[in-house]
Amino acid sequence: MVDTVTLAAADPATSLSMWGLFMQAGLVVKAVMLMLIAASIWCWAIIVDKVMRIRRLNSQADHFEESFWSGGALDELYDRIGSRPVDPMSALFLAAMREWRRSASRGGLKSDARASLPQRIDRVMHVTLNRETDKLYRRVGFLASTGSVAPFIGLFGTVWGIMSSFHAIGMTKNTSLAVVAPGIAEALFATALGLLAAIPAVVAYNKISTDLNRYVQRMEAFAGEFGAILSRQLEERA
Repeated sequence: MVDTVTLAAADPATSLSMWGLFMQAGLVVKAVMLMLIAASIWCWAIIVDKVMRIRRLNSQADHFEESFWSGGALDELYDRIGSRPVDPMSALFLAAMREWRRSASRGGLKSDARASLPQRIDRVMHVTLNRETDKLYRRVGFLASTGSVAPFIGLFGTVWGIMSSFHAIGMTKNTSLAVVAPGIAEALFATALGLLAAIPAVVAYNKISTDLNRYVQRMEAFAGEFGAILSRQLEERA
């Protein structure tokens, strides 16, 4: 640390650049900086992926609902979608229709089976909804964790860097600004990186969570409406 402080005094312009602050930092502060940079990069990857996925899901949901409410036969829509749904709303539809067809193929919906069919369909859609919701929220928690923890990690790097700086000042017995400034700037740079990782993560987490909640509510509304449609068809067959 003494050598780096002496170097900083000799060439303050280089030492006060971002690369210079990183290179002259101690191992602990460097580890903190690298950790925060990696967390920031991963957060941005999650943000871009989730924003694009939410946009795609809403578009697919619009297309599916347009087909669903077009007045065509549900069996035709089921056959057209196939066994591999491309979006969660289609997965809800397929799960309910699969249970409907399975029950209809067992003896033509006897009275006891007819009475329990709506509950089974609701249960199947509920399980499917929970599974698809878990997939949607996957990795979103990392944004919240980064937003909460990153400033404290950066603060730890700052405290450690300031301690090292004061130790170097004590060793050199030189309190001039040229000696003090690089060490303090290096320490504060860790906090700046922590905030740089935390602020976008918090903003994105709030936005993405709101959009996902809205989409989940849309799926819940569709599940309720579809369950009501199947119940009415069941009553008409009775």
